[in-house]
Amino acid sequence: MEKEEKKILNSLFVPLTFLVLMWLVKVAEWTFGIRLSFLGIHPLHADGLPGIVLSPFIHGDWKHLAANSIPILVLGSALYFFYRPIATKVLSLIILLTGLWVWLGARESYHIGASGVIYGLSSFLLISGFIRRETGLMALSLIVVFLYGSMIWGIFPELFPEKNISWEGHLSGLIAGIVLAIFYRREGPQRRRYSWELEEDHDEQTTVYEQVDETEQAGETEKPAKIEEKPYWDIPEPDRNDLTVVYRFKGKNSKG
Repeated sequence: MEKEEKKILNSLFVPLTFLVLMWLVKVAEWTFGIRLSFLGIHPLHADGLPGIVLSPFIHGDWKHLAANSIPILVLGSALYFFYRPIATKVLSLIILLTGLWVWLGARESYHIGASGVIYGLSSFLLISGFIRRETGLMALSLIVVFLYGSMIWGIFPELFPEKNISWEGHLSGLIAGIVLAIFYRREGPQRRRYSWELEEDHDEQTTVYEQVDETEQAGETEKPAKIEEKPYWDIPEPDRNDLTVVYRFKGKNSKG
């Protein structure tokens, strides 16, 4: 039980640190009366490159921040609890890939917020569970669908024409999560092989080996064709073009 509690606490550390940084940035903006939106992603502008890493920690207002806080904590904790060996790599690459794609292809504006990271975490947990076909991870995938499945509409800008939503960030995060789920499919937790599955595999291999042995034994038991021996007096007729000399020997007691 203590081991499980320790695992849960360890899974909360990175997502909670991420969340605290998000809130500290907003508190600093409110305290000093400043806006840090200029540190967001400015597509195809050199001044927007730092935003690839910084933008997830910057939010437009308190409502925007609050909306992203719980998903970051829940999805981030799930990532570190179930995929700890690859969690840091996955989270880092989601941030970098999402930010880079927004910088390369988004519309002219400053893009801020952790929504892209949330979409990346959601799609990674969803797709990875089904790819690995592990019962617990598939259950997690279904929970993600139940809790955050409606986020899919966030990648369609025409559904929210009046809102200033970075649908490019949502779409980039979604794709990044799917790509990483496929790329890391053989790392981290894998589907357990049960004893009855191993027995079936063993039986199949045994059957193959038996068939091979039977074939080899059949090959060994095959006898070469018997060469028919003809008696010495059965002399083949000579070819007309060849001269055949036949010697006949008489025994000692033979006459003539």
